[in-house]
Amino acid sequence: MSAIESAIPMASPYLPLFRRYLRQQGLPVTQQREVVADVVFTSSGHLSVEEIESRLKERGERIGKATIYRTMEILVRSGLVEDHDFGDGFKRYEHLFGHHPVREHLICTHCRTVTEVQDRQVERLQGELARRHGFLAARHRLEIHGLCADCQAGGVTLQYKGLTCPALDVA
Repeated sequence: MSAIESAIPMASPYLPLFRRYLRQQGLPVTQQREVVADVVFTSSGHLSVEEIESRLKERGERIGKATIYRTMEILVRSGLVEDHDFGDGFKRYEHLFGHHPVREHLICTHCRTVTEVQDRQVERLQGELARRHGFLAARHRLEIHGLCADCQAGGVTLQYKGLTCPALDVA
């Protein structure tokens, strides 16, 4: 075991997979990369870079955003982590261990909370649509944008204006 491997407590059993990937790619195995990966591997949600940075600070780690971004790119390329763009201007990351490949996301347009749900009816519909069109489906992603229960309870309402044409919107 190297000095770096012994410096990181084995909080996540997936760190050895990340180390192996780094070595196979000829990339250095650094303590900073491992700590960033450990934060993601031990999380159960979708983390932004800011949330990863905050959790690192809680651990007493000082790792810059550039290093976090580069590490997240490597983790995504490795296939150990998936990135999501929910339309709020930044990516969120989640590890792929123990997850099913089918994901539906409910995204609150007010507080930006993302809730992951799984529904067998959506899976059945995917299969039915694929068969009907002679398509072999590998995966799907469903995102439903709207208001979460907490925001609705707080009085937030949807402000849907529909599609508009600027040329017709003259006073």
